[in-house]
Parts: sequence; structure tokens; C-alpha cells
Amino acid sequence: MPFDGLMMDTPLTLRMAYDRARRVFGDVEVATKTPAGMARSNYADVCERAARLASALADMGVKPGDRVATFAWNSTRHLELYLAVPNMGAVLHMLNIRLHPEQVAWIANHAEDAVVFVEDCLLPAFEKVAPHLKTAKRFVVMGDGEIPETTLAPVDNYEDLIANSSPDFAWPELDESQACAMCYTSGTTGDPKGVVYSHRSMLLHAMMSGMADTNAISQRDRCLPVVPMFHANAWGIPWAAALLGAAIVFPGQFMTPADIAKLISDEKITFSAAVPTIWIGILQELEKNPDLDLSSIDRIVAGGAAVPLHLIEAYAKRGVNIMQGWGMTETGPLASLSRLKPKFEQMPERDQFRYRAMQGLVVPGIDFRIVGEDGTTGEWDGKSMGEVQVRGPWIARTYHNDPRAPQSWTDDGWLRTGDVAIVDPEGYIQLVDRTKDLVKSGGEWISTVELENAIMAHPKVLEAAVIAIPDEKWSERPLACVVCKPGETVTKEELTAHLEPSFAKWWLPESYEFLDEIPKTSVGKFDKKVLRARFASG
Repeated sequence: MPFDGLMMDTPLTLRMAYDRARRVFGDVEVATKTPAGMARSNYADVCERAARLASALADMGVKPGDRVATFAWNSTRHLELYLAVPNMGAVLHMLNIRLHPEQVAWIANHAEDAVVFVEDCLLPAFEKVAPHLKTAKRFVVMGDGEIPETTLAPVDNYEDLIANSSPDFAWPELDESQACAMCYTSGTTGDPKGVVYSHRSMLLHAMMSGMADTNAISQRDRCLPVVPMFHANAWGIPWAAALLGAAIVFPGQFMTPADIAKLISDEKITFSAAVPTIWIGILQELEKNPDLDLSSIDRIVAGGAAVPLHLIEAYAKRGVNIMQGWGMTETGPLASLSRLKPKFEQMPERDQFRYRAMQGLVVPGIDFRIVGEDGTTGEWDGKSMGEVQVRGPWIARTYHNDPRAPQSWTDDGWLRTGDVAIVDPEGYIQLVDRTKDLVKSGGEWISTVELENAIMAHPKVLEAAVIAIPDEKWSERPLACVVCKPGETVTKEELTAHLEPSFAKWWLPESYEFLDEIPKTSVGKFDKKVLRARFASG
């Protein structure tokens, strides 16, 4: 007899995360830091409010496929939207609150957002966006108490909608291939690109996040997603926490390093995630206030940019494990993670740190290759350099309504990431640079990432970003932009002496610029396009 159709055909949708959180983990805490203190709830209440929210949206006329946007900090209300909007068949679109108003408006119009949920403390910023919107017909203000005076119209109070809507929403049966959410890239070159996620992709990503050798999120955790919910779905943590029964604590608008460090200490956080610049700032807080207790935190995922080796070492001295993650908006986002193989745990600590500073092993479900300039697939020899290309069940296959999409995917379906890497024989990926950030000097490549990490390992240096500047003789040379730690100064000669033992002479920057601050993108990465524009003349 044929062995087909033996398994139950159950759609993989985010309804599974909603139902499991409500039925199995109803008493597990969900909390948000607010100006009035910690606002505490649980999954049972969150799921009931999500059902009321879905009823309210249906009453507004929101239909399957309609885009519902958010302009908000990480919060319990934002989680309610994460659970309500996709599961009613609409598409959740998180707007980046840190972009210029004109860019936010361009993104909202491109996505054709129908309704926008705005946090009350962000009303002044969003009121600069609203006049430019073409498709948004209604606004909802999220906050406690009455709606502040606003130019938005028509406008509803979030809490009034919840109070006046039915908790008995009839959730539809959805196809797992339906869109559940969309995020836009940060637009470091050209207009941002819209990435649309399916229910299947995000549920599988959430399941992967619970694996022991990935994020290992479980019901034993108290998760703190510092990475914004508008940055690649907070790296999938909200849906993973709901599915897997982890408590979740949101920082709200309190995003300074001091606020985050205190929240970790007070709330006994076990798992957190953020870009490296956040952890650099928190390290400074720990140096100023050694009484801060981070002993509860078992692991941190840092990504969005290369994590400096010295940062991993500094946290390890405090008993905190930083795992370097790699991914993009297009990769769902997690594609690899720097977990040590068990056999490496017997290595000298120095060698262990070398592996932990890599982008690590691809997570289960993701396939990758490195492709050289000549189009050939590179070997796993720790030397062959090429662009990382990936494919898998939560890797995007196109951009929303964007003619540039064919440039980013190969004919056989691999995503061209634009990241250049080498892979060692154990399968560990080490990013060398972005293709656009490499310095080509005298026909040879120089990795800006390696130079940056080495410079930031100097005890007097807080941040460093390296860019290419024009050079008549060599075509390009590296320029190092350096920020010193408060109260410290460092010279070009000191930095050169610091680098000389580790790099060939032709790699060493001849030029340094000492800055008060490295410009950052809206998601906290070093904004090299600003630096390149500033120093374009060389």
C-alpha cells in the first residue's frame, strides 16, 4: 500500500502560539515597565484582550490581508497586537519609530497600512508622519487614561476598544502560507525593502528558538526583548515566548543602559537580546555600579552587527554568556548562533572565545553556502572567502512590491545576503565584512570588522568604525573612526602599536578620526554611510 497521507495535515499558524499561551501558560507573567512602575499581567489576560482587540478591528472593517501598523515601544499592548492581528488573518506591520517622519510615511504608504496603533508618548513624533499618509483611515492611541490632545483623526482609545468589544472572537481557520507580518529593512542604501513573513515561517522560527542549541527559550525563562519589536519582530522572541511558555518582560520606553541593567537585576531576567551597542552601554553601567546584580541572566543573544571579542570576554568575567547571533530582516531573522560544540569546552579559554566571537553554526532548518567573486562555492577551509547565501523555511523569497527583488535572490532560490564570510572545517561561520564595507587596497581585501574589533579591544576605546577612503596610490585605504571611553584619550601611535602584532602592515590604518560619537542607524548599528559621506574626500 502507498505510504502517503499518514500524518495529520495541521496548518502551522501563529494560532498555535496563542492557544498554547492561553490554555497551558495562562498564569505565566507578562510585564511592562511604565512611568508608573511595573504593569503586570499574564498570558490569560493578554489572550483575552487580544480576542477583544480582534473583535474591535473586525468591527472597524479590517479584513484578511489588510495591513495593521504599530508605532510603539516594546510592551504588553504591543504583544496583544502580535497575537490578535495575524490570527484574525490581517497582517501586522511594525513601523520603525526611529526613522525620519518622511521615511516612516513612505514605508506606511508602500505597505498600504489601513489602521495605525500609536503609543501615547510617541504622538508628537507620529503627528509629523500622519499628514503624509495616503491609505491609513483610522488611528488608535495606546496608553493609560484619556487620549492626549492630538491632531490625529479619526482616533480611538485602545483601552476603550478593549473594554467595549467581545472576548468571543471567532478566529478563522487560516492557511499557513498566509502573510502574518511585515517589517522593512533599515534602508542603509536606498529606500527600505518590505519583507513579508508567513504564519508557517514564524511558527517554525519560534519552534527553533526553543531548541537546546539555539536560544533554548523555555517555560523556565524570564525573557527581556530589548531589540525593538519593529526590528525583525524583536527577533521572534514575542511569539517564541508565548508558544514556549516563557515569562516576558518588556522595557517600554525605558531603553537607556541604566534602565535595562536595573530591569535585568530587579526582574531576574534569564534571557535577553539586543544589538552590541546596547551591551557596550550596559557594560559601562556595570563598571560604574558594580552592585548591579546580573547573576540571574543565563544567556544573551547579541546581533545586528559583529560582537567584539573584548565584549564577550568582559561579560564572561561577570559570569554572563553572550552568544553571537547572525541574521537579517530577510532571514526571519535568526540564521546562525555561536554555540560551542561540546568538544570545544575542553579547549583553552582563549580558543573558546575565538569560536564564540564567530557567527557560529547555522541553526537547524537553514542551509547556507559561500560563493566567491567567480561564482564558485567556497570550501569550508577557514580561508576561502565568499558571500553568504542562505535558504530555508523562514528565509524570505522576495520583497513586497519592489523591482529590486531579483538582485537579491539567485535563479535557484538562494538569498544573497551581502555578507562576506569564511567557514572553518567545523562549519563555523566568521563574517569578514559586508560587501559594501570591505576596503580594497592595492587589489587586496581588508576586513573593516576585524580592525574594528581589534581597536575596540584597546582599554581606552569605547567604539570604533572603519571605512574605506579614496587613495591615489592604493585606490582605497582604511580610516578608523574612534570614540574614547569617558575621561580617556588615546593617540594614533598607541593604536598602531596595539594593532601591529595582529595585522600585516598594509592592513594598518594611516588615518584616525577621534569622534564624540559614532553615528548609529535606527536599529543601533554603526551608520557607515554617514561616515563615508562625511569623509568622502579622504
